[in-house]
Amino acid sequence: MQAIAGFSWWAAVFVAPVVRRVTLGNLDPAAVAVFDIPLFVVASAVAASGVRAAAVVATVWTGVVAAALAVYATITTEAGWGVLSMGAAAAGSLIALCLVLLGRVPTEWIVRGPFAFRPASSRRTAAAHVASTFGQIVLFWGFFLVVIPAALAFLQQRWAVTLPFPWVAGPVGVTVLVLASALGVWSAVVMSTLGAGTPLPSAMPNRLVIAGPYRWIRNPMAVAGIVQGAAIGLILQSWLVVAYAVAGSLVWNYAVRPLEETDLKERFGEEFRHYRNTVRCWIPQLSTSQRSPIRWRARGPTS
Repeated sequence: MQAIAGFSWWAAVFVAPVVRRVTLGNLDPAAVAVFDIPLFVVASAVAASGVRAAAVVATVWTGVVAAALAVYATITTEAGWGVLSMGAAAAGSLIALCLVLLGRVPTEWIVRGPFAFRPASSRRTAAAHVASTFGQIVLFWGFFLVVIPAALAFLQQRWAVTLPFPWVAGPVGVTVLVLASALGVWSAVVMSTLGAGTPLPSAMPNRLVIAGPYRWIRNPMAVAGIVQGAAIGLILQSWLVVAYAVAGSLVWNYAVRPLEETDLKERFGEEFRHYRNTVRCWIPQLSTSQRSPIRWRARGPTS
């Protein structure tokens, strides 16, 4: 697919001046094609047959081109759409490389080192867990909801890839941000006071928490964070920030969540399985006919 996409793009570059302008700027397409066609298009096609060396070449090349094009576009305000295209190609190449070399995408690497799942110390008080949780909120919200969106909004302007937003986007974004932040704080407080731990993987709760927003949805903090990111995108009128929030939701749902739920099944057994089968992950379930999860007994990992 990547080889076909690359071939189609190069055909459009030489046929359609508008494609050449928005993806390459003032770069000489012939000079770029001399390297890109064999190292990207051909290497991707060869990698599709299972040749590992070709997969490595395509991955390294797309990463280098994406980085170099990003620098060029930031300095010149040209070729912004080319940066996004090559960034997507670099991500696709990396995934394909994992499939060729390992036969799978090693998502478990995400939760290694400081992000490995570990229960919090049982010696700490609830107040200490709350303090740690709010420290995490300041750190993570500051980085993921301020620093990264600000950088993306700046790059979107420099790369000239802005898209128009309706005037109501700002007010709607502010309202949604306040509501999502309230949900995130509520979830964090419930988790740290009742779970004898924090939301951070390295200090996870020692008790299964089924209270507060967790009665209606299994991952309220993840939902809050994703919605916060999208709301900030509306406030900044940046579709790139909204896309960043959507991409984050996909990574969390398909890479992080399965690992987290495996850990919860190992620690809480049948109780978590029953909770998972009763309460949805993304969509709140408020049916009064449902058995109230708040009545379920919370237990520690050794109960």
